[in-house]
Amino acid sequence: MLTTGDMARLSNSTLRTVRFYEEAGLLTPEPRDAGGQRLFQRRELDKLKLASELRQAGFSLDEIRSLFEVKHRNASGRSAARELVEELESRAQQVSDRIRLLERLREDLVAARRAIKPCENCTDTHLFPESCSECRTMLDAGDLPPAATVLWDLRR
Repeated sequence: MLTTGDMARLSNSTLRTVRFYEEAGLLTPEPRDAGGQRLFQRRELDKLKLASELRQAGFSLDEIRSLFEVKHRNASGRSAARELVEELESRAQQVSDRIRLLERLREDLVAARRAIKPCENCTDTHLFPESCSECRTMLDAGDLPPAATVLWDLRR
């Protein structure tokens, strides 16, 4: 049996996170011990880890709860398996879509960092901050990534 503290430590989360998922109905503690502590079966730790990872990947509590409840809302193993397989295919596609988005965003941010890096040596106080678009460094940079033009407020 694991305490709330054990759950937090072993999942690299916080006591608050464990309590949050318990209150959301994703974790089911055993009856409290004689000292009043919440106790959890080891399988609840696995649920906590999976729920935390799904949340970090951008899934809502309702989506996570729905996945966790598939087996119990079906009348047979056959229907439960079919529903879960369909849900997992859909969720895997969502993760793939997010990965592509994150890869594009990473490339944009890296390119923006590269474009703005020379500005660390800027001593031109008459152009900064309103007229950076007219600076030779920015003009020579060519096509700038969207993040650079937005974050460095470049009017092109």
